[in-house]
Amino acid sequence: MLRLKPKQISFHSSLYNKIPENHILKRIDSVVDFSFINGLLENSYCKKFGRPAKEPELMCKLLFLQHLYNLSDEKVKEEASLNLAYMYFIGINPEDSLPDKSLLSKFRTQRLGQSTLDEITTEIVRQCVVKGIVEGKSVSIDATHIEANTIKKTPERLMKHLGRKIIKTYGEETSQDLEGIPEVPDYKEITDHKEAKAAMKEYLEIVIDQAERNISTNEQKTAEVIKQAKDILNDPKFINQKGIRSLIDVDARVGRKSKTQDFFLFKTEFIMTTDERIITSINTADGAYPDGNHVKEMLDQTKKTGIAVEEVYGDKAYFRKSILDDIKEMKAKAFIPVSTSAYRIDESEYTYNKDSDEWQCSQGNTTINKKHYKYKSKARERAGYKYYFEMSQCKACPKHDECAKKSARKILIVGLNASEFYEISQYQKTDEFKEQYKKRASIEGKNAELKRFHGLHRARGYGLISVSKQSKLAAIAVNIKRIAAIISSFLSNFKGIFEMTDYFSDLSKFLAI
Repeated sequence: MLRLKPKQISFHSSLYNKIPENHILKRIDSVVDFSFINGLLENSYCKKFGRPAKEPELMCKLLFLQHLYNLSDEKVKEEASLNLAYMYFIGINPEDSLPDKSLLSKFRTQRLGQSTLDEITTEIVRQCVVKGIVEGKSVSIDATHIEANTIKKTPERLMKHLGRKIIKTYGEETSQDLEGIPEVPDYKEITDHKEAKAAMKEYLEIVIDQAERNISTNEQKTAEVIKQAKDILNDPKFINQKGIRSLIDVDARVGRKSKTQDFFLFKTEFIMTTDERIITSINTADGAYPDGNHVKEMLDQTKKTGIAVEEVYGDKAYFRKSILDDIKEMKAKAFIPVSTSAYRIDESEYTYNKDSDEWQCSQGNTTINKKHYKYKSKARERAGYKYYFEMSQCKACPKHDECAKKSARKILIVGLNASEFYEISQYQKTDEFKEQYKKRASIEGKNAELKRFHGLHRARGYGLISVSKQSKLAAIAVNIKRIAAIISSFLSNFKGIFEMTDYFSDLSKFLAI
């Protein structure tokens, strides 16, 4: 039962006067009103029946502290029981008791949804916009990897674990041993990796066959484990070690940080204001997620905070026609470097005239005709334009023999958006773009901050939902820290102005004398 009562200040609350005024938690409490959280979650509680529940605002603040200082459930409760600043921030009297750590875990998993965390992020930033703390009109977007809470196993080891899991589940459900199972091959003693994989695959197939022969319709758990093992074995990428799955975290995917480094991971993408470095939106997906697939939704969430976005910064991964169109639709300017995978024109050889819709080669020859083409194969479908050069011009060209080796007639094949991308490419060569694009660098520091100080380098739990909540809570934590820093900077500047005013006042009196 959720019963919201006005907080009573006890005699012991005078101890809070010992907390310095410039403390991060005192600063943030003076600017952001977190009471809206109770309204967001009130429908998840019964209003008339049951024992009185701890306020959602208090529980959320405990989670914010946990991610702000990178603490466990047990540690954050311990610290909040001793630290006056923590008590002040969560809004309790020094003598009040705190909820058990198990209650904090239940609140996070059962009551606090991902959409609720998005609303909390939006409202915190919106309050800052209203109060003038966030005034910037530009945002940056980037993605970072989060290592899954599991390790990458070889196919041999994974097949051994699958066989063991089937045998164990069968024994728990039937209270009998699975008969007819051979001894597990010692794959580590087999020097040839192909032979080791084949031996373990044969062993696992025998285990699956024996289990299927002995189970009935009542052994549902065993049937599920068998199905999981079959799905993994039937995956063509499994034996080739190109898409090894995790038995611990089924949502994690193998991702690559470099050509030689791959591991189970998730990917978190976020939008941040470039000037104040406040995160406005955050999205989490598995490690195979292509950057930029949810840019539109994230920009829409950013607009809900009241920020009038005029500039959007990103790296080459975001140079896609759909993303550029979304940014253009919201009347903002994109500062995203051209990607060679989307735009493949060699500008040392070709230039484009937008008015006449003509391409010119480095020898001065100009295209005279244009045709649309469409190519479809089993793998993909491609479309674009073919620009034809005048044959007589090409024959008289000094590079004729060189070009003739590639094609009997000089043809320039470009993508559907090549002309538009050419204009963008030319602008990006200007000093104006290069100077503006320096703003994007601030988001790299935010990536490092989230990982090094707020635990986002590795997942705490298992599954996409758990990692997504972890990412959103970490984003709220760094926002709290950043807002407090901005407020301190404002107050320092005002103090300097007042001191300077007093100085000039005393100086004028001295000069008058």
